[in-house]
Amino acid sequence: MILSGSASQVLAAELAAELGVPLAGVEYERFPDGELLASAPEVADLNGGRAVVVASTASSDALVELLQLQDAAREWGAREVVTVLPYMGYARQDEAFEAGHPVSARAMARAISPGTDRVLTVDPHENAVCDFFEVPAEPVGAAGRLAEPLPAALADPLFLSPDDGALDIAQAVRDSYGTGEVDYFEKERLSGSEVELSPSDADVAGRDVVVTDDIIATGSTMSGAVEILQERGASRVFVTCVHPMLAADAFSKLSRAGVGAIYGTDTIERPVSEVSVAPVLAERL
Repeated sequence: MILSGSASQVLAAELAAELGVPLAGVEYERFPDGELLASAPEVADLNGGRAVVVASTASSDALVELLQLQDAAREWGAREVVTVLPYMGYARQDEAFEAGHPVSARAMARAISPGTDRVLTVDPHENAVCDFFEVPAEPVGAAGRLAEPLPAALADPLFLSPDDGALDIAQAVRDSYGTGEVDYFEKERLSGSEVELSPSDADVAGRDVVVTDDIIATGSTMSGAVEILQERGASRVFVTCVHPMLAADAFSKLSRAGVGAIYGTDTIERPVSEVSVAPVLAERL
């Protein structure tokens, strides 16, 4: 049985279809005092069965829903609860950045762990965040899925990551696409919101370039990369990411920079979610 958080309904339905298991009816309410209630009142008896809770925690409300659905699954008598975090919120805060700061990824993992027997999370910023959970937790790589929506005949393609830390994403997309070179930008973080990019020596003139990353949040870094590529004569620039957060005016930034298209997965459900991670999750379930 699949139980879905309100922000992951499309992916949950895709995953239920992949696995051939029922998708539970879940109701989402907000009370006048602001409290949330995510419930599954019509779920059949799960005694001896497995419940899979699918919920991206891109907001604090989504985290509360997840915790409630874990508890509801136990109430229905699930023998095993598996928690799927297509996108794990706060995962990028995997250390205390300043004195007195929390390790937010650890705090989230500790909150989620008591209600589950196992955790899967898709392409966390650092795989090491899985060590914060108090139950078995593992990352699931889905970057290869981003090759599917790309045009079939890219011209001498170059798969480019914004920094060397995300090079594995570019390689996974290239390998899945089947041809092309891989390279990356040098990136220097000036502040929490400012990043300076230095282009590599790769020749992009007249070529189709696919810029890849694990997440696009504000779009500032990615739009800067697109502008540099346009200045250097790239034929077309496509942007791909596993987690299309696209907060505030991120989509507009990228459009103004001259991007040809933006492709993301359904870990965070957005209009650019062109491909589902359900098949790779189903393999691990």
